[in-house]
Amino acid sequence: MIPPPAPAVPDKEFPWWLVAAGVLGAAVAVYVASSELYSQILSTIARGVLVTVFVTVTAFALASALGLLLALMALSAYRVLRQTARFYVEIIRGVPILVLLFWIAFAGVPALVAAWNTVTAPLQAAGLISTLQVRDVSLLWRAIIALTVGYSAFLAEVFRAGIQSVDAGQIEAAKALGLSTFQRFRLIVMPQALRTILPPLGNDFIAMVKDSSLVSVLGVADITQMGKIYSTGSFRFFETYSIVAYVYLLLTISLSLALRALERRLRNSKAG
Repeated sequence: MIPPPAPAVPDKEFPWWLVAAGVLGAAVAVYVASSELYSQILSTIARGVLVTVFVTVTAFALASALGLLLALMALSAYRVLRQTARFYVEIIRGVPILVLLFWIAFAGVPALVAAWNTVTAPLQAAGLISTLQVRDVSLLWRAIIALTVGYSAFLAEVFRAGIQSVDAGQIEAAKALGLSTFQRFRLIVMPQALRTILPPLGNDFIAMVKDSSLVSVLGVADITQMGKIYSTGSFRFFETYSIVAYVYLLLTISLSLALRALERRLRNSKAG
């Protein structure tokens, strides 16, 4: 038996879910403010918010730049560039972020440090630079590198799909007008591709906010790590991780609403 089609959802349906979430969030905020225990937990966890934001923003910016480069390589006229980009994307996407985090932190970075010291050995012997130690690369930056590598593979596919969605006729017209490759990309391709890739980019950014909690396994003092430290010392696991979840929800829902507002603005500007 074929199920009946789902009813159409109005485009401008009133966001009752947001009202419910706002009321619940406000109630939790009042309760936390009135409770000495929860206020203490929140003040402890709040110390990790800046670390979480720094890790997320830095890693996402680097992953976006690397992902765009990989997308351009995948669309290149040169086979070696296309195959190199495809190899990178398929291999990295097949490795869990947590495994990639451990590998880069404890295997990749030491290997890179050893390679750097080998290449720069003459400069070190001449006293121009000092020997690089593995401990010189902080766990914070190892975590950022891991998130950058992991997410760049996914963002590369987002950028590639967005670039390919641009009408080829417009690119040919730009060529006929004498625009250079860079001018065509900057003035014709990227502005139109941005409208297509913004929603999935936003989703990946929100996903990275949540995946940034994985850096706590390296001891990086983010929100999750601060919650882990407090709960281990106080044995208040329910209260602590409830506040951790609450803080992450505040971040992700706020980002989601901001991205939706930006999408509507771009959509309205296109319609205008």
